[in-house]
Amino acid sequence: MHKSRLACLVIDGQNDVNEAAYFWSQALGCEIAETDGRYTRLATPADQPQVLIQRVTHPSRVHLDIESDDIEAEVARLQALGASVVERLSRWVVMQAPTGHRFCIVEPQRADFASAPGVNVWR
Repeated sequence: MHKSRLACLVIDGQNDVNEAAYFWSQALGCEIAETDGRYTRLATPADQPQVLIQRVTHPSRVHLDIESDDIEAEVARLQALGASVVERLSRWVVMQAPTGHRFCIVEPQRADFASAPGVNVWR
């Protein structure tokens, strides 16, 4: 048994992360919560997924992060649905849906993961 849920909407861009963060904070009506030069997290309500702006070297795109308390079990579950592993990194796995969309399986990102309503329990 393991758990998972949508954790984050990640906006990948090749441009300056501060400029991108300013645009998206204004567009979405969210304050900038924290930034480190590569990543900027917007302040979203606790009951909504996080929004992260990330500086990348690949073409700009938007991807989802799915948080799970068992990354390997979630990867296997999604592979059974037709997704494929693109890359395994030390703390997350990049996957591709049958539709061609990329997404990541990550460790729990929000403090309420273990007890929040809406977290899926998979057997």
